[in-house]
Amino acid sequence: PESVRIDLSDGVLTATLARPEKKNAITQAMYAVLAEATRRARTDDAVRVLMFKADGDSFSAGNDIADFIALGSQKGGGQVVDAPVFQFLKALAELDKPAVAAVRGRAVGIGLTLLLHCDMVVVAEDALLSAPFINLALAPEAASSLLLPQVLGHQRAFEVFALGEPIDGRTALAWGLANRAVPADQVDAVAADLAGKLAARAPNSIRKTKRL
Repeated sequence: PESVRIDLSDGVLTATLARPEKKNAITQAMYAVLAEATRRARTDDAVRVLMFKADGDSFSAGNDIADFIALGSQKGGGQVVDAPVFQFLKALAELDKPAVAAVRGRAVGIGLTLLLHCDMVVVAEDALLSAPFINLALAPEAASSLLLPQVLGHQRAFEVFALGEPIDGRTALAWGLANRAVPADQVDAVAADLAGKLAARAPNSIRKTKRL
């Protein structure tokens, strides 16, 4: 089965993380699909909104560590910037159409930092968002050390990074990291509704507004 499903309907290109048995931990193969979908969202006129969601009870447990170790140990494997994870993050940073995320359960690492590149975020009230990079002796990824303080302010962002402890969906809403916090069983429907509203807006105007 595909670990990422891509569907286009009514102008919304939906990328669904579909590895629930591994809490949607993301592999390089999955990043390659996400990168392709994100590039398509920018270049395909049929796509007006990109939406990220997930199967199962977790948005994403973060990067698949075993997969990343394998990537890092490749001899003569080319430049790190050629890796699918970097291709995805570059495509996301360059995306000039709206991106929406629907988050249930745990959102760890990239599961949180991905949200900083989205324009509208719907979280479950009981979702748990965390960035445990320091606990793993890693540096924050995906420009999150720049973007998270812009959203939360320095002190809150520092707490998220330094302690690595999760914040729940209600806190994420109160701190400005999400647009809506709703019961878990309503997350996908509310996100789809917002994505539909965005898709109905004047596409050129919304792209220019996002770019500004």
